[in-house]
Amino acid sequence: ILLLIRNPKDVATSFYHFYNGMASLPSYETWDGFFTDFMTKKMAWGCYFEFLFEWSKYADEENIMTITYEELKENHVLGVKNIAAFLGIPLTEEEIQLVVERSSFQSMKKNSEKTHGVLGRVLFRKGGISDWKNLFSEDQSKKMDKAFEEHVAGTKLGKKLKYDLYCKA
Repeated sequence: ILLLIRNPKDVATSFYHFYNGMASLPSYETWDGFFTDFMTKKMAWGCYFEFLFEWSKYADEENIMTITYEELKENHVLGVKNIAAFLGIPLTEEEIQLVVERSSFQSMKKNSEKTHGVLGRVLFRKGGISDWKNLFSEDQSKKMDKAFEEHVAGTKLGKKLKYDLYCKA
């Protein structure tokens, strides 16, 4: 099992844009309204903090590899090598480069209509890190920090997220 996790503030930001891009989901007129629902567990697919907490129970099992979105963005080549090694797939340097190129956000976004149909336009928006800083107020950031500390910080996955590095202003 490959478990990809992402900092909660960017998850909320991405989810906000996803919700507003999907006709089948309720749209939010404001970020503030969405943030309130996100923090009070009123989202489809549940609470991200609970998701992280539950997966933390299994993070040490040998058949589970956890990697963060931020790790992949920082060093895509190393991420691909580690994933291939975990899955037991021997790759040449040429094959690694091909996987890196084809799995880059830009490449996946470019091919998203072929691979995901109309959903591709909603799934592949920016692909960056720390976009949350464009939406969160200082108060919202502090509320998210507090929720992270209460629910996830002490878990293995919480520590893997490097919260201070990616999530604090």
